Amino acid sequence: MSGGPYWSARFQRRVWFTDHALARAAERNISVNMLLDVIETGTLREGEGGHCWIWKMIEGRDDNLICVAALLAEALIVKTVMHHFEPEAT
Repeated sequence: MSGGPYWSARFQRRVWFTDHALARAAERNISVNMLLDVIETGTLREGEGGHCWIWKMIEGRDDNLICVAALLAEALIVKTVMHHFEPEAT
């Protein structure tokens, strides 16, 4: 992992971005600061085994929701970054 550490006040732990997540973000013109905002203020859905998805509509973008797929453990490890995200109904 190369991106980080950053700090999340929301999750009270470090945030790391994998090389893959940083590459996907760069391809989609999404900054680390934008991703940190998604992490701090986005909608959270937790899955099994610590996996989670956090998403948010970013004003001024026309690609629907920005989403980080992460592992919530001793740190929040962002595995990938998606756009045009549509959460599944619960």
